[in-house]
Amino acid sequence: MKVGVVYAVPARQVWLNIDVPEGATVRAAIEKSGILNQFPEIDLETQKIGIFSKATTLDTVVEEGARIEIYRPITADPKTVKRRAKEGGSEGAAG
Repeated sequence: MKVGVVYAVPARQVWLNIDVPEGATVRAAIEKSGILNQFPEIDLETQKIGIFSKATTLDTVVEEGARIEIYRPITADPKTVKRRAKEGGSEGAAG
């Protein structure tokens, strides 16, 4: 069955479509995709994983057509980013 494995960094996005056998886990699909060779900084033990934007675990069995997403760690406080966007957004709107 076909599934997708996706990962993105600011300068690059990768979406790999692969075939996995029935009963394959998220971990098996990620490993088979080869994405860990392209992005050696990925740490499956610490980074969050999702399927279609819903958090999941590495031992979840994937279904046909699943989009497995590997999320980068948050490097900024979301509240600070939101506040900065509001501050910058109001200036841009007035000009």
